[in-house]
Amino acid sequence: MVSKNTICLWYDGGALEAAQFYAKTFPDSAVGRIMHAPSDFPSGKQGDVLTVEFTVMGIPCLGLNGGAGVKHNEAFSFQVATDDQEETDRLWNAIVGNGGKENVCGWCQDKWGLSWQITPRVLTDAITDPDPGVAKRTFEAMMQMGKIDVAAIEAARRG
Repeated sequence: MVSKNTICLWYDGGALEAAQFYAKTFPDSAVGRIMHAPSDFPSGKQGDVLTVEFTVMGIPCLGLNGGAGVKHNEAFSFQVATDDQEETDRLWNAIVGNGGKENVCGWCQDKWGLSWQITPRVLTDAITDPDPGVAKRTFEAMMQMGKIDVAAIEAARRG
């Protein structure tokens, strides 16, 4: 059954490669139907991959090979809640190590320009702590990080 609401992500010809990478990297992710263009279109030829249906951690997506005219930016990102440093490292390193780039505060971009927030649950718990001192310390620690360091967040939480 096709989802009633699907996130459409624009790619410059890399939709299938991106979908395959996400399916390999993230749990509960898969590549679905691939549609080939029935005729030439502005950024491709008849028979080229036009769209790819895929899921990322259970979220239905459609990759559209629309061409170079539209670029991803931080206004849209996937936020991935991780359980520990090992999972944080695995996902961060998979994205950055596959042609992506590091950013700050747990953000990184994949090689197609899509932004990801790799966010350990301990960080979310700490910056929403009812104690304003704990929330401030952990928030300030996070602001100094690229990839989130769980041990440093836990140390900041303890004071």
